Amino acid sequence: MDVITTATSPEVGALGASVALLPVGSHEQHGDHLPLATDTIIASSIAAVLAERYRLLLLPPLTISCSHEHWAWPGTVSIRATTLATVIKDVAESLHASGIDRLVIVNGHGGNYVLSNVVQEATVAGPVMALYPGRDDWNRARVDAGLETTSHDDMHAGELETSLLLHLHPTLVRGSYADADYDAPHRPHLLTLGMQAYTASGVVGRPSAASPAKGRALLESLIASFRSSLRLLDPR
Repeated sequence: MDVITTATSPEVGALGASVALLPVGSHEQHGDHLPLATDTIIASSIAAVLAERYRLLLLPPLTISCSHEHWAWPGTVSIRATTLATVIKDVAESLHASGIDRLVIVNGHGGNYVLSNVVQEATVAGPVMALYPGRDDWNRARVDAGLETTSHDDMHAGELETSLLLHLHPTLVRGSYADADYDAPHRPHLLTLGMQAYTASGVVGRPSAASPAKGRALLESLIASFRSSLRLLDPR
């Protein structure tokens, strides 16, 4: 599966989509077993499947976002929250000029808190933007896929993210995931101290519990639950 769209302009024109999907990832550490681009790969893969299933316009991903809590690890790169917000608004304005007024941000990084504010501001006059997957979507997917962990305890590079990559892009997962579990359930000052205060490896969760089958079930659940978000923007 491609993580970036290869569609031509005529193909996009023939699609006639009224809703665009913008994957937003990050470039941050994911322990020793997952690539820095994990969040981008996951967001892009989910968006690609949604675009195909629901005939929507797939945009290329934003690959660097707000990963400031991971600054202590090599390779992590961040931009300001204000920069990310401005880019999203610019993309929406550009889409509007080409006749597409509705945008779904497919977010792969939980630290992109500013995206919620961007969507709230954009939808004051009506539903023209959505943020997906939301917390409820992820929690439902965990249940549907039979994950052993919760979203709190499996916060980063754990069972969920490793399962998705084992299903979507298994060659990107290093074998060390089987021994990479790290338990850090209490993180009271994460925003102030960063991840390095709570994990020595960069992992918080249980990647050893991951499997391709769980990744497949996670993806199918997300595809199904997306219908409600899409219906708000495109009730046809």
